[in-house]
Parts: sequence; C-alpha cells; structure tokens
Amino acid sequence: MTTFKDSNYDVVIIGGGPAGLSAALLLSRACRRVVLIDSGQPRNASANEIHGFLTRDGISPHELRDCGRRELAKYGCEVVSDLVTNAAHVSRKTHSVPTSFVVETQKGRQLYCRKLLLATGISDKIPEFSGVKECYGTSIHHCPYCDGWEHRGKRLLAYGDSAHHAVGLGLMLRGWSSDVTVLTDGQTVESEDRQLAEDAGLQLVEQPIIHFAHQGARLQGVELLGFGLLPAEAMFFNTGKQASCDLARSLGLHRDDEFVGHTNRKQESEVPGVFIAGDADDDVQFSIVAAAEGAKAAVAINRELLEADRAGHFFDAPTEVSQHVTENRVSAGRR
Repeated sequence: MTTFKDSNYDVVIIGGGPAGLSAALLLSRACRRVVLIDSGQPRNASANEIHGFLTRDGISPHELRDCGRRELAKYGCEVVSDLVTNAAHVSRKTHSVPTSFVVETQKGRQLYCRKLLLATGISDKIPEFSGVKECYGTSIHHCPYCDGWEHRGKRLLAYGDSAHHAVGLGLMLRGWSSDVTVLTDGQTVESEDRQLAEDAGLQLVEQPIIHFAHQGARLQGVELLGFGLLPAEAMFFNTGKQASCDLARSLGLHRDDEFVGHTNRKQESEVPGVFIAGDADDDVQFSIVAAAEGAKAAVAINRELLEADRAGHFFDAPTEVSQHVTENRVSAGRR
C-alpha cells in the first residue's frame, strides 16, 4: 500500500491531452507538486494530424503529447502512464484542508491531493457500418473544422444519428465543397429539412446503407440498398459522443452521457475542488481550446491553493490514505 507521504500532491490531473498538459505546465511552473495520470487512450488516436492549433498546425497528436511531456520534465512534474479506476472525496474528519481527494489507479497506486482536474476528454460514437473504422482518421472524420480543408472541393458524404443531424452536418459541409450528399440510412427527411437541403444544393439519399467501400484507409464510396455504389472521397459524421470516464458519480458531479460535467468560467465544477478542462466539459472541442481551458483551470487552482496556504490549511495526513476514503466511494473506471 502506498503511504500518504509518498502520494501527497497539490493537484492530480487525470488526462494527458492538451488540456491536462497545459494545466500541468502552468501549475508546475507555479512550484506546485503535480502528477499527471494518462491512460494513453486519447480521442484523436486515429487522427494523423491536429489542425487549427496556432504554430502547431499539422502536428500529429502523438508528437504534440510527447513534446508536452518533455516540457513538463523540465519542471519536475510527475507523469504516470496508468488508468484511473476511482476518484473520491476524503473525509474531512481528520483533515483541515477545505478539499481533499484520493485517486486510485489500475496498477494499485493511491494518490492524495488537494485539488483534482479532470481532463479526460470524450469518446466519439463511431458509426458501426463496415468500412468506417478502416477509414476513420484519414478519410472519415467527425469534425469538419479539424479535417474539412484536406477534403475541400471533393465528393463528400454527411451522416448523422438522425436525418435532422445529417442534414445539419451537410449544410455545414457546403462551406468546404459544393458536392455534398446527405445519407439518412432509411430515415425519412422532414419537409423543413428537405427544403433546406434543396435550397443549399445538397443531394439527399435515403436508402439504407450496406457498407463503405475503401482502398486501405481511403474511402471510395458507399454501397446503398437498391442503389449500388455511390462514389465519394470523404465522409463526416455526427452520431454523438460519450464521456471517456465515469468518475462523476463518485465525486458527486451532475453529468449527462456526453460530458463529465459543466463548469464556470474558471473551469471549476459544482463540486468544490474539482475542475474540468478540455473536451470533458460542454464547450467547443478543439485542441487549442482544450489547452486554453487547461491554462485557465491551472490559474484558478493555484489561486485557491494560495488562499488555503495563507489560511494555514496544510496537510495533516494519516499514514494510509485508504483509511479515510469516504464511505460512499463508488468504483468509476473508464468505459
């Protein structure tokens, strides 16, 4: 069992993407003891490049994270490759600090902290048709702002979990191409959406989808029931997303299926001491926005720690953290 003295941190950051790395950098430079825990399962693992990130446009997601980790090493920030299985409040009966948490990992670590930052991101619900996973990240994408430029002027497909969402995505894609076909997979398009599509020059195809034809990771088209092969060079989809981890329940956060929780302008959740940054909160989902939210969270966290320090709220810890985990702890592993 890890002792308290070996696991005592000002801040535990869960998630090693742009949000978590950015927060860890600022907090480490503020002379805070920080540990960043990353499971190695980022949302953009299938993507070849990150776009829209000033001075880093076109960098691979893996390279961006590696660069971030190297920068953290200069400031002594500890980075742990592990999966968080539980995070919970620690009883205040034996602690004078205003907020305190215990984090448990798959490899058996127990980490104690005064503030907790969730930068766990989200996971996209990828369409389950044959051929989609093979093309995902190269010619099938979920975000036109991230990958639309690379397919500008090409024959594009728009697919959604409803005909309404598919038409809405198709209307957006008209900014990148004049050749956009909306796939509804057998769902009927309502008259209002049908008129919007026609006015915008979108093609509506309502036949059920059989599979997506591809050569390697390059989309060649979609085969439709009773229609045959419809040639296309790229597809964008809007089929929803889900939170990448389920830590909200044990921490008392109110969340829906898509996000860990909601935050104020300082990235703090409704639970004191718990902050959320990046795609895990309900905001614009770009890497550069995630990095900015991580920086905002870091500043807010450090301010609260400074106030606690001035008030004399320092650690007065037991030998073992596990002795004082709240009784209502609930297992909260990654989905």
